[in-house]
Amino acid sequence: MPELSQPYRILVACFCQESNRLNPRSADEELFVVERGRDILRSPTGVLKGLAEALVNAGVTIEPVFSASGGAGGLVDHDFYLRMREQLLDAVRRTKPDAIGLSLHGAMGTTQTPDAEGDLLQALRRLVGPTVPIGVGLDLHGHITPRMLDNSDICIACKENPHSDFVECGQKVAELLIEQLEGRLKPVTVSARVPMILPGAGETGSGPLAEIHAKAREYAALHPSIEDISIYNVFRFTDDYEIGQVVTVLSNGPSADAPSIAVDLATRFWVERERFKDDLLTVEEAFERVQSSPDERPFAIGDMGDRVAAGAPGDSTILLSAALDRYPGLCGAVPITDPAAAASAIEAGVGATVTFAVGAGYTPGFTPRLITGIIEHVSDGSFTAKGPVGGGARWAMGPTAVIRVDDRIQVLLTTKPGETLDPAAFTSQAVVIEDLDFVVVKSGFHFVSNFAGVATPVLVNTPGVGYYKKHQFEFRKAHFWPEHDIASPEITARQHSADVSINS
Repeated sequence: MPELSQPYRILVACFCQESNRLNPRSADEELFVVERGRDILRSPTGVLKGLAEALVNAGVTIEPVFSASGGAGGLVDHDFYLRMREQLLDAVRRTKPDAIGLSLHGAMGTTQTPDAEGDLLQALRRLVGPTVPIGVGLDLHGHITPRMLDNSDICIACKENPHSDFVECGQKVAELLIEQLEGRLKPVTVSARVPMILPGAGETGSGPLAEIHAKAREYAALHPSIEDISIYNVFRFTDDYEIGQVVTVLSNGPSADAPSIAVDLATRFWVERERFKDDLLTVEEAFERVQSSPDERPFAIGDMGDRVAAGAPGDSTILLSAALDRYPGLCGAVPITDPAAAASAIEAGVGATVTFAVGAGYTPGFTPRLITGIIEHVSDGSFTAKGPVGGGARWAMGPTAVIRVDDRIQVLLTTKPGETLDPAAFTSQAVVIEDLDFVVVKSGFHFVSNFAGVATPVLVNTPGVGYYKKHQFEFRKAHFWPEHDIASPEITARQHSADVSINS
């Protein structure tokens, strides 16, 4: 990157959470990992890491504020959100930065607003005016709204699911912010939306989604003025107006081709909509495969309905009960969110034999499971992820106890919804994966990369609030296919401008 023409100061912060409105447990400060000041620059992964490193390497002075990361969960407590928003605004008032760089998710909602990022960016824009660049790096599962795009100069997403390019996304945000500050970039964003969600086939490495991303790369290569094309696969558990797949095209100055490119890519989602389907096993099919395929053991069973990675509470007992009741020859490990049971087990101590009902404390319709077992291990539930998705990040399951039931099933009782998409979630709790026939993971896709070479992945069609099924949930604001019958939609392009949004 060329030498800077002047010393710039860029304020950076991270406020990330993916909000599942169907999870009855709201996400308050307790469920966030919050760091402040220069501590946030040690982030081992994610958009924030790429953003900070690229800015430092370019010679920019960084003004770090905070990193508040809540993973996925229920709607964020609105009072907590307001406190964090005000802290960010106060930092901007105090430091008066030349630009602002943010790591956001894109699908964060609070107990009072479904578009938290739009609200946050609008507050920032009103504070700094239209001339201070605001750059944002997002998850591609963001609920991208016009308010978000109107109140930022650079708003781009990672390109891969499972997510392995967050760092690169952050680096690109930093580079574009510097280009804008230096006057070499005049960012203009055009978007196109189609009112549909992906019922399945959400991985970017294969199927129709891979084809659409390939076409986007082809367009970008053919048009030098295009700086970024982002494709947003909207989070399925947001209920808001203008839900849908969104394509954004960011160009250097107005591009005559950007509108048609955005519309073409968005239209491809509609044309290919019937191909977006997951190939899931039933609970019985999954365990029968584990039982009949010893050469493929251990298996990692993705509990799709109770995916913590999609904001579910992680309190399902469906797979635990199936293993205990119908497959007596199998050995495995099953995580279950249950703060009260975890506390009781920890109080009883290692070696104690306990009996109590576990699970089903949050998700409507679930049934607790009565278990008796020996407490094998207790800990604070913290571990460092090792795999390509989130590798290096410190994750917290809260105080955790491992109970061996029927001398073959290890139940991990966690206080917080456990991010079990990485093998370290188990090995950190003294669970020896290679000695088991299966482990249950509360993830749908990300675990596949992290468990490569460790366990054979299978995805299971389980109940819960972590997997979309037509007409299972009520949507009061959103109107989209396949939940609703929609005729061929009119897909149009829209240009976004900070000059307009500041007065809106």
